[in-house]
Amino acid sequence: MVVDDEKVIRDSFCRVLLKDGYAVEAVESGRLALERVAEESFDIALIDLKMPGLDGMETLRELKEKDPDVIGVMITGYPTIESAVKAVKLGAYDYLTKPCSPEELRIVVARAAERRKLYFEKEQLRRRLDARELSEPIVGESKAMRRVMEIIRKVAPAESTVLLTGESGTGKELAAQAIHQLSPRKEKEFVAVDCNTLVETLLESELFGHVKGSFTGAVNTKHGLLELANGGTFFFDEVGNLTLNTQSKLLRAIQEREIKPVGGTQRIRVDVRIIAATNQNLREAIGRKTFREDLFYRLSVVPIHLPPLRERKEDIPPLIQYFIQRYNRKRKKPITGVTPAALEMLMKHNWPGNVRELENSIERAMILEEGEMITPRSLSRPSWAETPEKSTAHSPQLASLEELEKEHIAFILQQTDGHKSRAAKILGIDRKTLYQKVQKYRLS
Repeated sequence: MVVDDEKVIRDSFCRVLLKDGYAVEAVESGRLALERVAEESFDIALIDLKMPGLDGMETLRELKEKDPDVIGVMITGYPTIESAVKAVKLGAYDYLTKPCSPEELRIVVARAAERRKLYFEKEQLRRRLDARELSEPIVGESKAMRRVMEIIRKVAPAESTVLLTGESGTGKELAAQAIHQLSPRKEKEFVAVDCNTLVETLLESELFGHVKGSFTGAVNTKHGLLELANGGTFFFDEVGNLTLNTQSKLLRAIQEREIKPVGGTQRIRVDVRIIAATNQNLREAIGRKTFREDLFYRLSVVPIHLPPLRERKEDIPPLIQYFIQRYNRKRKKPITGVTPAALEMLMKHNWPGNVRELENSIERAMILEEGEMITPRSLSRPSWAETPEKSTAHSPQLASLEELEKEHIAFILQQTDGHKSRAAKILGIDRKTLYQKVQKYRLS
């Protein structure tokens, strides 16, 4: 955006920059510049220092308040050290003296564009590092998991969209990360969003970004995650929870490779690979008209199903060993393994929460275990665990799912001395959900 009260400057700057391939807008006052920034996001603002009404310094200051990421360049016919210092303090990146040659303009704008690019690369690097810290290997030696890894290796180099299906806790996000790490996009960003955790308006803002004032709470212009993931991979977890309105916008973004920020008027080109996951039957959702059929076919070019843990119990021993090694890093006294009786208990359990439930059980047992090996005593819980000796003596009492959940939550709270943050972590739920369960079951 060029902000200058002289028409000849605005026109000449626009001609040069448009010729070089920049998208350019020009306004004649600071007030109009602020109005445009409230509607649209700009990468660079060239601002005249001396203008009637709102001068360049005040315009820059208010622009930075509305959009801290905009790169400001001051334009003046009367350069002084004092004005240069003040402009830099207000956040100006560079200074341009007029009249200037087209080449001088190109150099200054190119430097500003490079700084903007470096900002995005820094953000992407930070997110990639965060993702790598959170990433884990896919552990499994069963025939079913070998088949999953074979498909992942084949699909990773392609650009096809992938739909991962399976119950909660089966490792769908790990599979998505594996596809990204084995793809040509591995040096770019892997961005994951849980469609189950945000309401529609916030989800759209997270995905597509928003302009200042587009809704209550939009105090600054914000770049969407799809824009920050440009060149990388985007993972939609629990995509079946998207509203039909958001589904239509996502479909358009996939088809046209363009997004429009909430409240914005201009579209932004993005290049991302889409991976989606769901624990729902999307074909049934299509029948109920809660999921778009055209979006389903766009997402499921390559479907991959993650089998539940109860169907691949031969993977339990290597998973146990992996989790023990992982959590030993946090312990002063390491756990060396599990006793045969404890392993028998773990192998007999049906694991409705899949790998996530197994991980929580191992972490909890390591917290409670006083010896060097995980024993049945540290695994024991009302919901499922009986030692092999006891299990032969009598049949377990039948109980409803709610009764089992209530007993299990009460047991974990007792074991953690009522520490809700620790209890929520062991249970694999957030603290807010735990509070709701405590109130529901009237647990103290």
